[in-house]
Amino acid sequence: MSVRIATFNVENLMNRFDFSGFKNNLNKDRTLQLFQIQDEAQYRQLEQARAIAHADDTRQLTALAIAETHADILCLQEVDNIGALNAFEFGYLFKMVGEGYRHKYMVEGNDSRGIDVAVLMRDQTRYGQPIEFVEMTSHAHVTYNDFGLHNAELAALGIEPHERVFKRDCLEIDVRIGGRPFTLFVSHFKSMGSPRNGMDGRAASMPVRMAEAKAVRRIIEDKFAAHGGSADKHWVICGDFNDYRERVIINGDSLAGYTFNPVGEPTSSVNVLLEGGFCENLVERRPVMDRWTLYHTRGPEERHLCQLDYILASPALARTNADAIPDIIRRGQPHRTIFPPEQKVELFPRIGWDRPKASDHCPVAVTFNVV
Repeated sequence: MSVRIATFNVENLMNRFDFSGFKNNLNKDRTLQLFQIQDEAQYRQLEQARAIAHADDTRQLTALAIAETHADILCLQEVDNIGALNAFEFGYLFKMVGEGYRHKYMVEGNDSRGIDVAVLMRDQTRYGQPIEFVEMTSHAHVTYNDFGLHNAELAALGIEPHERVFKRDCLEIDVRIGGRPFTLFVSHFKSMGSPRNGMDGRAASMPVRMAEAKAVRRIIEDKFAAHGGSADKHWVICGDFNDYRERVIINGDSLAGYTFNPVGEPTSSVNVLLEGGFCENLVERRPVMDRWTLYHTRGPEERHLCQLDYILASPALARTNADAIPDIIRRGQPHRTIFPPEQKVELFPRIGWDRPKASDHCPVAVTFNVV
């Protein structure tokens, strides 16, 4: 029997307005920065109009990207709340895939903006095997002290031992696929942010992601410790880890032509989860130039493609699915994304140069045989 699982950062699936840009220019949308706004009341009116006008095209494209995953179980990041998820599923996703993701699971995590991880499931796989929900466990409460993870690097960032490890959560969902046990661990690690303290954003925030990765590994080890260990169990870690093991650096321009050069990274929080064969990054079964799930740019001097979105499989699951290669759905990317020539795809209708788009991330999906 088989089940198809996807992960997707849907980029701010909100059902509320964010008016913080009135006082903080960093949060103000670039459209509103073009205009002189007299007071907060006017700002709120304009922001509401902008957000509503922008949302419909965006969520149509998000739904198209999800529909193309053909997933039985869908792991999402950056979801506001269950109300936003229900409205999106009924108003948009239903129109693309019909009746399907009736079961939705999420818990409020630790994110200061209120964006959480969530899991959507069908009643059964596309091949007719029942998907039975067993149990949901949040680990948003775990502190650095709980797992002995606090260190000098975290202290230098001003992080205290009693603070929570996960910037969102590690949401644990136990299910049965045709009667066979299967566990999902869904997370969204600390974002890289802007350069600070003389370091780029990735390096400056790395200690937090390293701790999050160690905590995820500890949770899985503890869960299966009394049952012979985790290696022979069926589980996956899904989510946006905001970190990469390699990049494809882009140089050149549209006139002279672009070059694409893959470069490995000496350090990555993802390595914490892969070390010792603890699990396998299935996307690395694809060619090195074709593993990216996000296009990053801060202008012509800083452009690369990288994998931020992961489906990591347990050794048993990876072994019994040795030929399974994940699909990466890139048709929802904006036109500004620079594709290697052989990877060009037909983008969804109404995609813009920068927006609207399905998300800044690409969904990743893979089919597992569960034996």
